[in-house]
Amino acid sequence: MTLTPTSHRTSGLLIAVAAAAAFATSGPFVKPLLDSGWSPAAAVAVRAGAGGLVLLVPALIALRGRYHLLLRSWKLIVGYAVIAVVGSQVFYFASIQYLPVGVALLIEYTAPILLVLLAWARSRVAPALLTVAGAVLSVAGLALVINPSGGGGLHPLGILFAVLAALCLAGYYLIAALPTGELPPVTLVSVGLIAGAVALAGVGATGLVPLAVTDDAVEIAGLGEVPWFVPMAIVVIVATAFAYFASLIGAGRLGSRLASFVGLLEVLFAVLFAWLLLGEVPTLVQALGGALIVAGVVCVRMQRDAVSVEPALPDPLPDPTATRVGRE
Repeated sequence: MTLTPTSHRTSGLLIAVAAAAAFATSGPFVKPLLDSGWSPAAAVAVRAGAGGLVLLVPALIALRGRYHLLLRSWKLIVGYAVIAVVGSQVFYFASIQYLPVGVALLIEYTAPILLVLLAWARSRVAPALLTVAGAVLSVAGLALVINPSGGGGLHPLGILFAVLAALCLAGYYLIAALPTGELPPVTLVSVGLIAGAVALAGVGATGLVPLAVTDDAVEIAGLGEVPWFVPMAIVVIVATAFAYFASLIGAGRLGSRLASFVGLLEVLFAVLFAWLLLGEVPTLVQALGGALIVAGVVCVRMQRDAVSVEPALPDPLPDPTATRVGRE
């Protein structure tokens, strides 16, 4: 049955919303593993490796035997694996050891603002008014999220890790803006995840990065005490394999611009899941700060096509020529 343009767009919207919700489950389900003794690097290595293997079949189908494309795109794959898979995810999972999931994700979501500041510094040309307004809103929101009511109750190490995750996410945005050529996005995602897991395992074997795991049961609200592989399976299947695949389909039907706005729902879903599964409820001041951050990012995205002096900012959700990192 052929979809009409309206039904095609509606189904794309539903799929993109499902992808945003799926991506948002990673933090709430990984945090109990971290609390039980897992290290952030170990959690990322297992998630990335298993998620990449789950996506390997559609990745190989899309590649259609053109394995030379992997060699031709090795720099892109390595950059994706190191910055998008290893950097952003390890720092994000490290940050939620000290911060509420929603707060850590809100700090990480300031990455587009970092790119605006970078473009301003490199070009020495002031960005457009809407972009400046977006940056101001996001910075103000970030101040409220980090230091609600002036209490200073957030762990500085958690804030540092969240900022490093934002820097890695900004780096991912720059990488995702590069053309992938004939390499299918799902193939880049699968191979990049596997390469990132292998890199983490290799570094972990040297002792430079701790790869601590435990088989202790974990406590999850609504599920009670469950084996460790239950939350990890949810992260691998839902927050990685399904989320990537659904985001590719949804963005292809919606277009990258609309899909990027739908992708902002990931923050709201993450806060909701953290509340339901971890009992983490943001304060009213933090909620206001989060709203300002999201509003600022929306302003930047609305302006980006009109400002030629700024670098292109890829969407949180992929379009047919870009990919999405599963950082959270």
